[in-house]
Amino acid sequence: MAFRKVHILVILLVAIVFLIVVRHNLINVHDLLNKDNTEYDRVQPDDFLRITEERTGEEIPILIPAVEERLGGVIAAINSIYSNTRSNVVFYIITTNDTMSHLSSWLQRRELMNIKYKILEFDLRILKGKVRSDDDDSPEVKSLTFARFYLPMLISGTAKAIYLDDDVIVQGDIRELYDTELKPGHAAAFSEDCEISSKVLVRGAGSQNTYLGFLDYKKETIRKLGMKAGTCSFNPGVFVANLTEWKQQNITEQLEKWMEINVVENLYGGALAGSVTTPPMLLVFYKQHSSIDPLWHVRHLGSSAGTRYSPHFINAAKLLHWNGRFKPWGRTSPYSEIWDRWYIPDPTGKFHPVRRHPEEEDAH
Repeated sequence: MAFRKVHILVILLVAIVFLIVVRHNLINVHDLLNKDNTEYDRVQPDDFLRITEERTGEEIPILIPAVEERLGGVIAAINSIYSNTRSNVVFYIITTNDTMSHLSSWLQRRELMNIKYKILEFDLRILKGKVRSDDDDSPEVKSLTFARFYLPMLISGTAKAIYLDDDVIVQGDIRELYDTELKPGHAAAFSEDCEISSKVLVRGAGSQNTYLGFLDYKKETIRKLGMKAGTCSFNPGVFVANLTEWKQQNITEQLEKWMEINVVENLYGGALAGSVTTPPMLLVFYKQHSSIDPLWHVRHLGSSAGTRYSPHFINAAKLLHWNGRFKPWGRTSPYSEIWDRWYIPDPTGKFHPVRRHPEEEDAH
């Protein structure tokens, strides 16, 4: 009988312990649920703010031209720049009136919604009397390429700015390029062509690494300047500008002067490179410019359809520039797969990168 009482007592104790454990667990579950809800209420808005936060701090102004048939390049360049930095970048996109609507609709894409930008119309009348008619008729010459000459007129309220062509992809933090130190009295910093050519073999670039390739040294006006033909040239598709010095030295007026002289004397129309925007800058900035890191302007990617740089070098490059006839949105461009990573499709369907079909690849 005593044994039976003990057995019943043990069962009761086990039941009591079980009830206590269940109650404790229920309390923990309740607390956990309350905690989860509290955490959700606290974290969720922070996560949303992290995604859509407005970048603050010093603005990094970047001017980039936008030509209708090359808008895909502008979008890819902007996306690559913004995605690789946490800095407060502001894009000044210079274009013409007939392109504004198309550009605006593209920039409304969800992937680009946080980007700060200003769309500016370039008044082509400013070029009247400054561009040769035969140059202007060339399909490779776009009037918007001259926008870089007018930087202080297009970007105000800042002492420093970056200019980029539309056929670039940025793989580094653009803050590094912006922080390039310009020497006292220098209005711009470029990467000299000899610097990049000395490190890698640049096939298809021709004589585009010295002044001889851009200026007609048979012309007396050029010879009188005393500029050595073998001086290293630079590509002004990427540069950092000190806008204070630019204005003080009347750089825009100096560039316009050489444009007007060229209209009359054709100082560089017969040069090997065939450029119309580079020669005025070479003349104005002759031995009067600072340098940027060569890895911040790896160029000539569009000079030949063949691959010329090693994969390691391309990966190390901070900025890639497809200057030349083979653009990264074209059929035969090298390294187009890198450009494709940053391209965002056109919501209007007007712009389409041209790519080889699989059967074409097999044939090669």
